[in-house]
Amino acid sequence: MPIQSQVKKNLYKDSVALMLICQQVIARTGVKRTTLLMGTRGNKDILAQANLLQAEVEAALPSDIMIIVEDDAQDVIEAALREVDVLIEGEDVPKGSQAEAVRPPRSLAMGVSRGDAVNIAQISVPGAYAGAEAIKALRLGLSVFLFSDNVPIEQERAIKQLAAKKGLLVMGPDCGTAILNGVPLGFANVVRRGRIGIVAASGTGLQEVATQIHRLGEGISHAIGTGGRDVYEEIGASTMRQGLDLLAKDAATDVIVIVSKPPAQRVTERIMALASDIRKPVVVLFLGSDAGGHAANGGVYPVGTLEAAAGVAVALARGMSGADVAAGISVETAPPAVDTAKFGATQRYLRALYSGGTFCAETQVIWREAGIRTFSNTALDEDNALADPLQSREHSAIDLGDDVFTVGRPHPMIDSTLRVERLLQEARDPSVAVVVLDVVLGYGSHEDPAGALAPAIVEARRLARQEGRELAIVSFVCGTEDDPQRLSVQRAKLQDAGAMLVTGSTAAARLAAAIAIRLDSARQTRGN
Repeated sequence: MPIQSQVKKNLYKDSVALMLICQQVIARTGVKRTTLLMGTRGNKDILAQANLLQAEVEAALPSDIMIIVEDDAQDVIEAALREVDVLIEGEDVPKGSQAEAVRPPRSLAMGVSRGDAVNIAQISVPGAYAGAEAIKALRLGLSVFLFSDNVPIEQERAIKQLAAKKGLLVMGPDCGTAILNGVPLGFANVVRRGRIGIVAASGTGLQEVATQIHRLGEGISHAIGTGGRDVYEEIGASTMRQGLDLLAKDAATDVIVIVSKPPAQRVTERIMALASDIRKPVVVLFLGSDAGGHAANGGVYPVGTLEAAAGVAVALARGMSGADVAAGISVETAPPAVDTAKFGATQRYLRALYSGGTFCAETQVIWREAGIRTFSNTALDEDNALADPLQSREHSAIDLGDDVFTVGRPHPMIDSTLRVERLLQEARDPSVAVVVLDVVLGYGSHEDPAGALAPAIVEARRLARQEGRELAIVSFVCGTEDDPQRLSVQRAKLQDAGAMLVTGSTAAARLAAAIAIRLDSARQTRGN
């Protein structure tokens, strides 16, 4: 397929802005692929792996935008390049005009000088420069929301050490979500203010717990993202420990929730010791790891799922105790009925296609507990790593937001194209019985994610039925009625398309597992 490349010199846009431009160009021109990346060495390596690195962009500097357009038709390529120009450049501001006088500041120092009581900087620049910008912000007395990824881990350690000395907070690198004093940062949802605080080394995990708490009638005081590497041995949970301390002292916070994949062992012990000393109940979810052995007193409540983290937190906030807290409170209703007799004799496998990495991890945990071996491109167990992420194997849970899938493409929370393609691929496999899909709402996400997936759900079920098979599409929506996309609207579109709706990621994984177990039991009965 023909490829054409260009470079925009000395023009920076963050990765989210570039992803959104890609999405708009594809929607407006119908071009097969548009890739926009800053000209860093790391991004060039990504392009090289995808066979998209051409001579025109090889010489691009880190301050340049690399533009790669791919399509069979030259006129479509040219139209796409024109559209990229329009969207990147925007409208010119006449010199001396009133608009020029209020142009955005070009540096952190300029921003601080213009603002009243500015106390946080949101940084999204190439990883090679993000560390330096974070240090500048800290020296200006600002806490940092560091959206950028690819920041060397030694820089992360140095940045967080400086922040700790100054009594400031660094959320990230690679921090996707936070809510501070009701203000959403990154990919955040609209949730009510309340008395439950969250510290999370997981973006979609934070979103799911926060939205479940909202839907249970409680609210969030603050939700502090840490970045996934914060719980590594090298970092020592620096931001997580600061976040716990801040929430422990916050008069508006009555209950604290910790969400993370399993930290390093010594880090786990350190976090649990700190949680035990806090005079507030602390709910702890180390996804895929048992934190129970580390609970030093009755104030720490280890849980195993995102649903339980929200439910137990709400129970504690309402003053419940004993067995009532252990049971938690759930938004889940009775799961949809499934007639396994409609499935074909060859159908047995589950395929989860997620935009959220934490959902993929939780599903692996739940399916493992159900005795279902699960393969994944982000496997929790090394033996279950997929040899080829583009091809599922037996029961598979796929994180489509992983780097291998996002080379030259927007993240699946922004653009559903890749998920649509993978859904139809799985639907054609006669061994597949269930496909699980997440839909994530909130700022920064697709303006109508369910609407984008619905036609593919209809087509996937049609493909199965024309071959005499049933295909169950289990889906959930992570969001609230107050999100720009509206929870009820998104759920209705999925239901109208034929998806089986549940109210959260935990319920979706459990329903899929229950179907697989029933199919296996029926198969064994037939065999006897």
